[in-house]
Amino acid sequence: MAWLVLAGAIIAEIVATTALKLSDGFAHKGWTVLVVAGYIAAFVLLAQALKLQMEVGTAYAVWAGAGTAIIAAIGVLFLGETISFAKIAGIVLIIGGVVVLNLAGGAH
Repeated sequence: MAWLVLAGAIIAEIVATTALKLSDGFAHKGWTVLVVAGYIAAFVLLAQALKLQMEVGTAYAVWAGAGTAIIAAIGVLFLGETISFAKIAGIVLIIGGVVVLNLAGGAH
């Protein structure tokens, strides 16, 4: 159950971060409301995942790593951002770090 709650936190964070880009520095009120609501939801869900006995290091690594990788993909696919070997390598390293944390027994 903790993993499902964490997945919800990741989705909320991705929505909020994408809305942050679209808010144009909080100039667009609708996107700004989505930023605030998304980040509140993300932190509430992350806190609930921790309450369900997920270790903080693992939860945060998965949350931040997955969010970073997915936001990078959204930026390239939908927001006209560039991709480079260095960006891809960084994302691979982040994912690798999350995998190592989980293999080390950080997940319940």
